Amino acid sequence: MTTFDRSLAGDVHLFRLSAERAHADDVSILERSGRNARTLVKDGVLRVTLIVLAPGGDMAEHQAVGPITVHVLDGSLRFSAEGKEYDLEAGDLLAVGAGIRHAVASPDGATFLLTIGAAPGATHRAEG
Repeated sequence: MTTFDRSLAGDVHLFRLSAERAHADDVSILERSGRNARTLVKDGVLRVTLIVLAPGGDMAEHQAVGPITVHVLDGSLRFSAEGKEYDLEAGDLLAVGAGIRHAVASPDGATFLLTIGAAPGATHRAEG
């Protein structure tokens, strides 16, 4: 199911993360770009995205308009922010304030949930 034929907003949604992970685990995309993402929730000020990084995959330094959390579901990540590096593994949750520049890398591959909150009217587009 693509984002075009499923609801991203509404009163109640149940997500089977193993099924969502299977949808995001597209080998051709992962080989080409090193990562893939599947938006689960896009409702008002809230965004929740499941992100799969292939071994060696990364996300260049950028910032989010609102505070974020990174919840590692499997694998491990190296999260860099404000001159510090955080080694995250399955089960870890990292919270980062709004506007903090950060980068993510995964030498061995990982899956994580990215949650972004923002003030009403703010644009959720990540800035490089």
